[in-house]
Amino acid sequence: MLHSMSTTVEPSSERSAAEVNEEIRALWLRSGGTLSVEQREEYQRLVLEWAAAPSEPVKAA
Repeated sequence: MLHSMSTTVEPSSERSAAEVNEEIRALWLRSGGTLSVEQREEYQRLVLEWAAAPSEPVKAA
C-alpha cells in the first residue's frame, strides 16, 4: 500500500529551517542511510516543517 504525503503544513514549531535541517541530518545518520516506514513518515513531516520554517531562528520577545 502506498502512502501519500500530506500537503498540509501545520505551524507546529517555532524552529528555524537550520534547526529542522539538523534534525533531518540526525535522522539520516541514525538510519544508516535507509529509512524504515516510520522514519520515512518522520522525514516527510520534517521536510514539510523545514519548508515552512523561517530561515533565521525565531527570537523570544
